[in-house]
Amino acid sequence: MFKLYFSGPLFSRAEKEFNNSLSEKLEEHGFSVFLPQRDGAEHDEALFADLTKDEKKEAIFAVDRMKILESDVFLFILDGRVPDEGSCVELGIAYAQKYLKQSGKILIGLHTDTRAAFIGSKVNPMINQALDAIVRSEDELLAYLESQRLLVTSRG
Repeated sequence: MFKLYFSGPLFSRAEKEFNNSLSEKLEEHGFSVFLPQRDGAEHDEALFADLTKDEKKEAIFAVDRMKILESDVFLFILDGRVPDEGSCVELGIAYAQKYLKQSGKILIGLHTDTRAAFIGSKVNPMINQALDAIVRSEDELLAYLESQRLLVTSRG
């Protein structure tokens, strides 16, 4: 089962609902999804009860970093006026692992937003070039991931 790290904005009700819905679809297609808003360290109330604010921040960072490094697929939700800052850092971690270890980790962006932040492009080149692909719909995402899963399966 492919492990997928789900990265994107997760602070508004609409963002959380979108993330939950897409995660469920991905899980129905056989992916093991780590969704920080649902599965992250901050949801272990017993652990978090006795931590200071700084310790909580470190725990969130450590768990998310570990899950990024363990994943086979890194999914970056690019929607919004600009990409989520935390997701940009997470992409950097995933890309560094892929580049330095020459791993087969799949880095994919989902961008359904019609707003463009950059002239002639919708995505900053530093983000665009770090991703293997950017897809424009959930159906295109599922088709791309399935094609990559078949490719990996046929190799090994």
